[in-house]
Amino acid sequence: MADWFLYVIETDGERLYTGITTDVERRFAEHQSGKGARFMRGRKNFRLRHQQPVGDRSLASKLEYAFKQLKRSQKLHWIELGHIPFDPETGKIVVKSEA
Repeated sequence: MADWFLYVIETDGERLYTGITTDVERRFAEHQSGKGARFMRGRKNFRLRHQQPVGDRSLASKLEYAFKQLKRSQKLHWIELGHIPFDPETGKIVVKSEA
């Protein structure tokens, strides 16, 4: 069984696209060729900003949904840190409270 990944692509205009796949390189190439997500069509400059192994498809979908609910500034924060902490039991991104 293949591992699933969450990936984030930054497009021209600094827009962020988030998706899931079992093969990030293949999926990125599909986006560049204009196949796949409608959001990506007509955009010329792509940059893979983040990829993270998640596990199975169910977990990847839950993380994708949780990540998409964040504000742009929060998304960029987790991308810069290089890892999105996700709790599969709650289906939420884990934000440690400051004590």
